[in-house]
Amino acid sequence: MAFTVESVPDLSAKTVVITGANGGLGLETAKVMAAKGAHVVMAVRNQEKATAARADILAATPDASLELVELDLGSQGSIRAAAAQILADHDTIDILVNNAGLMAMPERHTEDGYEMQFGVNHLGHWTLTALLMPALLRAPAARVVTVTSTAHHMGRNVDPENPHLQGKYGPWQAYGQSKLANYHFALGLQREFDKAGLPAQSLLAHPGLSHSDLQVRTVAEGGGGVSAPFWAWLAKYTGMPPEKGAMPQIRAATDPAERGGEFYGPRFVNNGPAVKLPVLRPGTDAAIENLWAISEAETGVVLDVRAD
Repeated sequence: MAFTVESVPDLSAKTVVITGANGGLGLETAKVMAAKGAHVVMAVRNQEKATAARADILAATPDASLELVELDLGSQGSIRAAAAQILADHDTIDILVNNAGLMAMPERHTEDGYEMQFGVNHLGHWTLTALLMPALLRAPAARVVTVTSTAHHMGRNVDPENPHLQGKYGPWQAYGQSKLANYHFALGLQREFDKAGLPAQSLLAHPGLSHSDLQVRTVAEGGGGVSAPFWAWLAKYTGMPPEKGAMPQIRAATDPAERGGEFYGPRFVNNGPAVKLPVLRPGTDAAIENLWAISEAETGVVLDVRAD
């Protein structure tokens, strides 16, 4: 039986944090969560777009409970400030959706000196998740959903000697590395929860080929090379609309039957209803330990599931 918006249970009294909730998959996820009664914290960089997104959600759900928090995942300082604001206002967080991301852009660095895609897609979410962990662990059974991509298959484990691909940068190479990091992060986080005997769960999702502004931005910035316009065209004419592309992450975050360590995506790789997928590239202990060590060294943030 297909998992649809109607399948999402009542989320009243739940607090949900969604990164990148001002457009695309994040906005569609926020719409569904708000319509189901959750208090949705929209953690986004562009506050002008966030205000418009908030109005869009309220137009569909006038009584939606929404909160805007400024978050630039390319700035560790911004992440710390956003996390402090969220923790000050919320004792518990029931669902965290690590959704925001960049794809195949020209070589660029964050204000902290990280390669932009690895810095935003992984290190930004690493720090945010770690800092919000106390509130997540105070929830009865929190879920952390990290959004990856089929591009994780072309990714390579992060090189501790050159995590930012200095002198070796390629837009798709960097994207693949960041999406494999997302993949290993979610699996590694579940291992941490399991080792600590915690009810919290970490799950993975990928949207397949969805017609969001991700491909448009890639083409506009010129980082995707000669293939970028083709993928943007393919997404426009054959990809799923964002409301369907968001269903894997919505299912991972809300389906009562799902369990930590599981992976959700479209049934037919890039299209179709949201289903559980096999974990074809499980994170080895060595790969996960490598990612943990690099993430802690780069950010100075320890992800401690015993935090309170």
